[in-house]
Amino acid sequence: MNQLDIDILVDRATEYVGNTWPLYSFVTSNPLSGFESRHFLQATQEAGDLLRAQMFPKASVYKKALDSGAIAISEIKDILREKGYSYSPEHSLELMTKKTPKGTESKENALDRYMVKWLSSFMDEGLAEWEMPYKSEGFYQAWRKLAPYDDSLGIVRLTMIPKTSDDALEMLLDGLPEEVILKAFSQHLAALPGWTGYIKHRANNLKAWQQEAPIDLKDYLAVRLWANKKLGFGLVHKDISNNTKDQTTELHYIWLMAWERSWQKELLQTLKKSDIGVSKNEYSKPDAQMVFCIDTRSELIRRHVEFQGNYETFGYAGFFGIAMDYENPKNGLSQKACPPILESCYLVSENAKEDKEASKNHLDNKNEIRSFWNYFLKRMKNMLPSTFGFVEGSGFLYGLNLTARTLFSNSIYQWKNKTGNTYETVCTPDIKNTNKKDSHTISIDLTEKVAIVKSAFDLMGWKNFAPLVVFAGHGSHSANNPFGSSLDCGACAATPGRHNARMLAKLANEKEVREVLLNHHGLKVPESTYFMGAEHNTTTDEIVLFDADAPQSHQEALESLKINLKKAQISATQERLGRTKNSVSQAQLNASNWGETRPEWGLAKNASFVIGPRKLTQNHNLDGRCFLHSYDWQTDPEGKALEAIMQGPMVVTQWINNHYYFSTVDNEAFGAGTKTTHNVTGKFGVVQGNGGDLKRGLPWESLYDEKDTPYHPPLRLTVVINAPLKRVNKILDNNESLKSLIANEWLHLIIMDPGKNDEILWKPDQLIWVKKKKNGANTSLQDKKYEELSV
Repeated sequence: MNQLDIDILVDRATEYVGNTWPLYSFVTSNPLSGFESRHFLQATQEAGDLLRAQMFPKASVYKKALDSGAIAISEIKDILREKGYSYSPEHSLELMTKKTPKGTESKENALDRYMVKWLSSFMDEGLAEWEMPYKSEGFYQAWRKLAPYDDSLGIVRLTMIPKTSDDALEMLLDGLPEEVILKAFSQHLAALPGWTGYIKHRANNLKAWQQEAPIDLKDYLAVRLWANKKLGFGLVHKDISNNTKDQTTELHYIWLMAWERSWQKELLQTLKKSDIGVSKNEYSKPDAQMVFCIDTRSELIRRHVEFQGNYETFGYAGFFGIAMDYENPKNGLSQKACPPILESCYLVSENAKEDKEASKNHLDNKNEIRSFWNYFLKRMKNMLPSTFGFVEGSGFLYGLNLTARTLFSNSIYQWKNKTGNTYETVCTPDIKNTNKKDSHTISIDLTEKVAIVKSAFDLMGWKNFAPLVVFAGHGSHSANNPFGSSLDCGACAATPGRHNARMLAKLANEKEVREVLLNHHGLKVPESTYFMGAEHNTTTDEIVLFDADAPQSHQEALESLKINLKKAQISATQERLGRTKNSVSQAQLNASNWGETRPEWGLAKNASFVIGPRKLTQNHNLDGRCFLHSYDWQTDPEGKALEAIMQGPMVVTQWINNHYYFSTVDNEAFGAGTKTTHNVTGKFGVVQGNGGDLKRGLPWESLYDEKDTPYHPPLRLTVVINAPLKRVNKILDNNESLKSLIANEWLHLIIMDPGKNDEILWKPDQLIWVKKKKNGANTSLQDKKYEELSV
């Protein structure tokens, strides 16, 4: 077989390798993204066989959901009957409880251990004190030169190893048919899906590390297959799965459908209680307007903010429509701050205000000194001449530090917060257009500034402006938490959204931008309106306003807002933590305690994405289960805003939902296991204990209350759109990828047509099953199919 054919087969096999994101930018994404062209059931069957993983909740989880009422008994009975089963729900649970063997432990574990040892050494990003030699020559060449010094495979001589990865694969695969080679590639890539997922991510997204230490999946396969032959293992291992297309699998899927339908009915019953017609106060001006991320954690704080005063809230993707990288002034590094599915077009950095240059220089000097001492202490602990003497001599001081962090973590956290947000005080964000080809930045022009601001207003259906408008990004605070970035804003590539919020506020305040909005787009922003950035801390529910430049005319409204935000923090933490006293103090303790394994629940419980006006969800406690994006179909006659929401935020929320789903149903295969036995490797990932596969999902503590009792109900995402049916159908007709996601049931789509009294479930093959609200019985079979969705 020639090299071109091998490259084609490698590409085909890698399609099914998901991305493993690094800890410093831990984006939640669908681990089965390569299977999305298939129906969900087929994809889970194939992936389950390949990865030897559980793809549905356990029968015991279904049983608890049934007992709690989360699954309506009528729903499971109806679907069993629809699928031709005469079983009772109880009998079907008994059948699912019977354990099917997943196969014996693979003898290839020795091969996995060998590969993990070499991968962790080569891919290290600064954690190891001694760097692996020859990294700049690439993974295969570095391994080839060093393998003779490793006795794991017995006697290995340099002359025994082919000179290139291409030569190795040609030699190992010579004379084999394509289907055998493809199967071998797929199995060996799936043997360590965490590591291969990170290789794929690094090759596509981390260009700096690729230049320093190049690695790709072809190199990985060449090393693995050569070592596999040296160990005497077969190229393709036998399938050990039982027939996954059996009755038990279908029963699991039926119970999942019943759980999802029960939730859909409950949600629609809640939403249908809302009066979304025009009220007499429709055009009254609120005291302040606040824009939060669509994140499920915003649902709680929005309710409590609205309760405290005459405030209006909106939901918008947390990167605030700016496809940007952010240059951190503390270390000079740039990091992506927009959804991974978007290419970064802008670079945002911090520039000192006119009268604050000296203050910024002072902060920069403090950071340099802090960085030096961190580096110095690390070197003293790790250098051979000083290791024992320094550790012995400084042990007492480190002990005091450990005691203070343990006993007084809350007080230390409060003290640090008082001196925080300093760069936001002395700096203003500056945006430039990044020219990737020439590797330099140029100033962004007025047209682009207007487009960013107008897009935000259009997507939210903004009609009138309050004197004070706050864009609130969100971030999370936790201590000793390798997965800390997973709690930040997913729309900002797992970074805090404060920088995007401040940037949008600055652009919206510019006089030239407002003039173009008025003269060319008929959008009038009153001169009295001031835009401001803020950050919502999702661990403590504190909202910090970046108000250093707020005009004197807005100070009274600003002080009132701050007081009410403090009240909202108290009531929100009381609800979230289930405490009536000292709830804020407890939340701060969770954020600062280095021994806390669950500082917050993150996006656990997410089950739906509601696209519609705030009145659709206002005054309803949705228990943090819904992503909320503001949208007014009346201000979007061509459907462009809705199409943008469906192409961007809807896809991202589906990624998040699938990530939580699979991490819950099999936490060992798709999640990260328990935090208590995690070890960080290479600064980019964690492993359980002292080795094994790189963990690519969420830890057990982020998903489970206790054993076999998930806090996160593993359901696929249900998207609810308040818009005319024809508009949604037109968008789906023009976007095959979106239609495929829905048709293959990776998510469900329900359309609440404001012109009719229907709830419409969009189904595969463009079948629309509707139950109209009539006084009489249903008149067609199709009307009956999904009557449970009607309220």
